[in-house]
Amino acid sequence: MASPWTPIIPDGDGPLYERLVAALRADVAKGALAAGARLPPQRDLAYRLGIGLGTVTRAYVEAEKAGLVSAHVGRGSFVNAPADHRAPVREGPINLAQNIAPAGPAASRIAEALARLRRRPDLLEHLAYAPAAGHEAQRRAGALWLARFGGFDGADWSRLVCCNGAQQGLALAMGAVARGGGTVLCEASTYNGVKALAAHMGLRLKGVALDEEGLSPDALEAAVKATGARVLSVIPTLQNPTGRIMSVSRREAIAALARRLDLTIIEDDIYGAYAPDAPPPLALLAPERTFHVSGVSKTLGPGLRAGFLVAPTQAAFERVLDAVRALTYAPSGFGGLVATQWIEDGAADQIVEEVREEAAARLSLAREILGSAIEPPRSDCAPHVWLPMSELEAERLAGRALRGGAEVTPPDAPIVEPGLVTGVRVCLGAAPDRQALRQGLEIVAGALSSEVGERSRAVI
Repeated sequence: MASPWTPIIPDGDGPLYERLVAALRADVAKGALAAGARLPPQRDLAYRLGIGLGTVTRAYVEAEKAGLVSAHVGRGSFVNAPADHRAPVREGPINLAQNIAPAGPAASRIAEALARLRRRPDLLEHLAYAPAAGHEAQRRAGALWLARFGGFDGADWSRLVCCNGAQQGLALAMGAVARGGGTVLCEASTYNGVKALAAHMGLRLKGVALDEEGLSPDALEAAVKATGARVLSVIPTLQNPTGRIMSVSRREAIAALARRLDLTIIEDDIYGAYAPDAPPPLALLAPERTFHVSGVSKTLGPGLRAGFLVAPTQAAFERVLDAVRALTYAPSGFGGLVATQWIEDGAADQIVEEVREEAAARLSLAREILGSAIEPPRSDCAPHVWLPMSELEAERLAGRALRGGAEVTPPDAPIVEPGLVTGVRVCLGAAPDRQALRQGLEIVAGALSSEVGERSRAVI
């Protein structure tokens, strides 16, 4: 028997058949259409919705291509059982160590994205070597991404380089402005990938003190005068590992200081999508001296390896392209093409919104279970939380949690300047579901209680 399904077609500028497919996907996802349900005959649904038969036929065809339904001649179209889009369950402790977005929102759309790629007129171009900066379609899509999810309005796609993830973007920027043996300034505790880059490139990192808004201008000026450094690597939005966000006035102060002291800024905005209300990036406040780096790994999926680097000047852009040609010749094409398809057709907006909703739910769990042990999050959909404590306490907590079955970020991983900013980062997205996350957070909470108990006994 056919389902009495009568969808509510969302408003929008896209073709009507695409919006009908979107309604079908949404109803399957929320259980309004069960696996195995038979869809209404096309003519019946067209009559019920008051739309053309051809529109419904096209929607059913596209839904089958996307893997949402299966069509059987003489029997009709039936809803497919949803694939298991949870993150792969890894052996060992619950993963609270890595910032990985929940996989479901992107995984549920990948089949449809691949089907749409087949119809792209530029598909075969991506089998050839790309220009050193990447294919134009991907560069333009990258600029759209930066505007929508990083507040970088007016990002110049002509100075944007497509990268093999944001990590390569950081490497290209650092290679363009720093030389072996030189000093690069950064936060006292920062993204471990910057530490790895500095070690690989023979650079010295100097950690700069943080306050509740992130990098301290006074400490930055003192560090410049003490070291003579001319390069600053910084994460203004949802700083890794603390999750702090610079205010507008703080960003203006850092930009003004960079001009006065002739600093080149390498701005890492990989978490911008998780802070939709964050102030504009440094690249808009000091565009002539800021390399801006971002990507889709923390939202659409790390396997796409689609990163973006915007160079501050044409000369800097050319230096970056020289490095690309020497190291990889050209960026990879197909991962970035999937990201481009999603950005162009609006699926990226839907994925990001669903990732934010899931991140918000997971953050609520962390607040409930860890309570006042966490530093107040600066965004309601932050992907990780920060537990400030001494380095020794952090190592003990990490060890107890691991023995209990939950792995947090190694406490020494982000530390550049010992003693200034120490604690434990707990990541919320990598656990395969909220049940596993709750279990992992309760293990961490138990480890925290043990720490308090040990300190109490030590006083006696």
